[in-house]
Amino acid sequence: MKLCTGLVFCSLVLGVSSHSWLSFLGEAYEGSKDMWRAYSDMIEANYKNSDKYFHARGNYDAAKRGPGGAWAAKVISTMKLSVLIVFCSLVLGVSSQGWGSFVREAGQGAKDMWRAYSDMREANYKNADKYFHARGNYDAARRGPGGAWAAKVISDAREGAQRITDLFKYGSSGHGAADSRADQEANRWGRSGKDPNRYRPAGLPRKY
Repeated sequence: MKLCTGLVFCSLVLGVSSHSWLSFLGEAYEGSKDMWRAYSDMIEANYKNSDKYFHARGNYDAAKRGPGGAWAAKVISTMKLSVLIVFCSLVLGVSSQGWGSFVREAGQGAKDMWRAYSDMREANYKNADKYFHARGNYDAARRGPGGAWAAKVISDAREGAQRITDLFKYGSSGHGAADSRADQEANRWGRSGKDPNRYRPAGLPRKY
């Protein structure tokens, strides 16, 4: 149901009074801010296995606002990223400067990830893949929250695609699962700001 349809439905069919409707909108607005605050804190913390906590916290804080807050939490939780961007920019009034910074950081972080991938392919050096994973995430995360977000999205997508490939190629043998977990550990290591040289293999040319 679109928002405008929902407004008409609640006002005409359910007979929501103007006062109650204004309260509902106020709760929805405050709940939206709670959800955005939780999302921002999650990006800033960039802490392993904490995403579900921030999801639960955002929904909890929003629902405490009342029915409007609970409704906003449900809508936002099911939104695609592109819709969420528009929602936060228009409804919550996220400043264009702040959002522009996030998008710019994400773009720069994506370039860092691509550079690391390109270098890995060029080097073609034994046991160097985890170093390049960590380096790409490290460089991207240094751009800011947007870069860290881009690094996580790209890393998760890459590992997910690899697991699907392994599934079709090797059936249910589980081939590649351990290596994928090790790759994600290197991704998180670099994204948390730790030195990617931990994974650097001996003899890898200094240009990398």
